[in-house]
Amino acid sequence: MRYLFAEVSRGYLLEENEQMYTEKQRRFHTFMKTPRELEKLMVFGLFICLDTFLFVFTLLPVRACLAVLTCVYRLVTCCSQSVLEPSQKCDIIRATILVVGSVGLGYLDTSALYHVIRGQSVIKLYVMYNMLEIFDRLLASIGQDTLDSLYWVACDRNKSYFAAVFYFVIANIYVLTHSTVLLVEAVTLNVAINSHNKALLTIMISNNFVELKGSVFKKFETDNLFQMSCSDIRERFHYMVLMLVVSMRNLEQFNWDYSHLETLVPHIVLVLCGEVVVDWIKHAFITKFNDITPDIYQKYKAILSRDLAVSRHRNVHSEHSDLVSRRMGFTPLPLGCLVWQTVNQSLTFPGISGKLFLVVGFLCLVTMKVLIGICLLGHACKYRQATDTSPGRSNSGQNPSQPPEPAGKQRKINVGKALSDDTSPGRSNSGQNPSQPPEPAGKQRKINAGKALSDVDRYTLCSNRIE
Repeated sequence: MRYLFAEVSRGYLLEENEQMYTEKQRRFHTFMKTPRELEKLMVFGLFICLDTFLFVFTLLPVRACLAVLTCVYRLVTCCSQSVLEPSQKCDIIRATILVVGSVGLGYLDTSALYHVIRGQSVIKLYVMYNMLEIFDRLLASIGQDTLDSLYWVACDRNKSYFAAVFYFVIANIYVLTHSTVLLVEAVTLNVAINSHNKALLTIMISNNFVELKGSVFKKFETDNLFQMSCSDIRERFHYMVLMLVVSMRNLEQFNWDYSHLETLVPHIVLVLCGEVVVDWIKHAFITKFNDITPDIYQKYKAILSRDLAVSRHRNVHSEHSDLVSRRMGFTPLPLGCLVWQTVNQSLTFPGISGKLFLVVGFLCLVTMKVLIGICLLGHACKYRQATDTSPGRSNSGQNPSQPPEPAGKQRKINVGKALSDDTSPGRSNSGQNPSQPPEPAGKQRKINAGKALSDVDRYTLCSNRIE
């Protein structure tokens, strides 16, 4: 009875272990605050991708036409200046690749492809969709390097015309291949949504949760988390465009009967919501396990704001779309070919009224592009100025209000790592263990040595891996 009475009436003092409970509370607040800070970065990044994507359909054709007219004028008048500026050459190359990719994609019979994919079993389609996602990422990793090589060879006067033609053919092959992969992926999604058996759609949604297993229980540095954040922005925008393509294909099959949206929209929302929830859970647990504060996403947003502001300078060394492609791994040309071909097959503009509607639609897209660009640029400049002048900000992602821990109990996971400088006392720039003897100067590793976070691109090798 005394034991029972003691168990019922005994008490304990939480204040005796205040430090542990304070730490637990801080981690819980980090876990709950991460989705909100992540979505702020996601929304900003999605609008940057949208601005880059709209550039392909609005300002790129205008710039290419102006470049062609300038070339013709200078050739006719025998002007002493160079026939074309480097930026004008790049605009003509982009527009030509877009046209070639769209025309080449038009030779694929999407109806026959749809029925071939629909006749496969659920397991085959699941494996096919996973393979398409892998090919999409691999092609995206090599695509911008291919295009950058083409731009450099085309603008370098010391290179031969044969080299320019060779890279131009390789770039067209890449864009056409990547566009084909995206088309098959869109058709597979269309089959999953339209099938009476929703098992494939369920498997594809649940496949997003498999991503948690490969990312949550790993050690993450701030540069790896930045790469993952950029990848998630690109992937979410990628899904939105694919869902737009699927919607247009479905409405075309039903003669643009908008009542079909009642059955189509819930499935699309389900797929997108699954992607959002997985991103929330993934980033919340990564920041919790690696002891990274949610304020790090503000630093990531400041880096994207810097890219956006720098791309508008007069003497900028690269186009804004190329900066976005390198930072996020988003190459708009293959996705633009897919959307262009889908619109061409799904919509017709007969007669004068149709042509007038096409012109009005183009002007609306140009207006949207200009408004989004102005709003993004203004927000980026204000945000960058605010983050540069805000006091007490820590560059390491650590909570600045938290007192330093004792020397014997300092956290070893991603704390004290500066975002702007990866070097720290007792740690070499190459990531080598200080207890090991130094490697010879000719054999030191050069991967990510002394690389600042602002220099990390989507496919930069960080901490011996790419996220």
